[in-house]
Amino acid sequence: MIDRNNYWYGKNVLITGINGFIGGNLAKRLVQKGATVYGVIRNIKSDSILFYEELNEKVVLVNGDITDKDFIARIISEATIQSVFHLAAQVEVGVGLTNPYLTFETNIKGTYSILEGIRQCPNHIESIIMASTDKSYGSYPKESMPYKEDYPLIPKYPYDVSKACADMISQSYATEVFNLPVIVTRFCNIFGPGQLNFSAIFPDSIRSCLGYGEFIPRGDGSQIRDYIFIDDVVELYLTMSEKLAQNANKFRGHVYNAGTNSPKSVHEVLKTVYSLTGKQSNFHKIEELMKTKKTIGEIDCQYMDFEKVNEHFDWVPSHSFEDGVRKTIKWYDTYLNKKYEA
Repeated sequence: MIDRNNYWYGKNVLITGINGFIGGNLAKRLVQKGATVYGVIRNIKSDSILFYEELNEKVVLVNGDITDKDFIARIISEATIQSVFHLAAQVEVGVGLTNPYLTFETNIKGTYSILEGIRQCPNHIESIIMASTDKSYGSYPKESMPYKEDYPLIPKYPYDVSKACADMISQSYATEVFNLPVIVTRFCNIFGPGQLNFSAIFPDSIRSCLGYGEFIPRGDGSQIRDYIFIDDVVELYLTMSEKLAQNANKFRGHVYNAGTNSPKSVHEVLKTVYSLTGKQSNFHKIEELMKTKKTIGEIDCQYMDFEKVNEHFDWVPSHSFEDGVRKTIKWYDTYLNKKYEA
């Protein structure tokens, strides 16, 4: 039985994408638990949760390229890495449409380079968590929702295709051929404190509601998505890694969906943000703007449940959507006030 209170103390952990929203939050939790965290970083981006909360002083940052397998192998070997969280990716759907080359190179080559680097020195690796997305499934009719892990992957757009390819590559390294302890995660849209990509719906709309910019909707608001709070995601990542290390034969090669099974339209999301920030009166203008927009290159409806991940890891999301939004608004209020008014 794993002692969850002390499991991560003294563990050597590698996070790719540590300077991103999810990676920064995961690093924060691991540091709190006593792990030694190494992070691959290509470009110093100081406007991130990693630097804003001064986590950069508590982790080991290594400059390099995730598409360089020899570089990855060197980190794994020299730092005696035990657990890997591969979170680095080109994550913007819009960039996938304008720059598919970058998207494919980062998401596909980056994935097999990480796994090849690990394969060169696998002896001390206990767990590898590969982050994918619900977009890997492609577009299914609304009546087929929620996605199930055994649905065939039928992606159409570049970002979605890149993640589906990375999924299958990851699973191939978990087979008896290579026998790496790999789990693939397909999560729904993740939100919460520290997401500083202001092209995303939550930071963009919250910033506007708090008086630091103007929100311009990019679609008609009809797209249906599932949203999960970052703290629930971090907790699940840690649980998966712990259980995989304890029993690789049971969990190796599995794919896990995680969502809330509570789909919401973009219109509903924005209405909640405007309501919880006390800006309900401004929402009518946003509604009128959405009526003039047309969404191109995105899936109409996608959401997923958490049946399998609950069965295997006894996990359920602990935050309601509204609770997560409230905590997110509070974090941005502090962050934006410090940034613009300090």
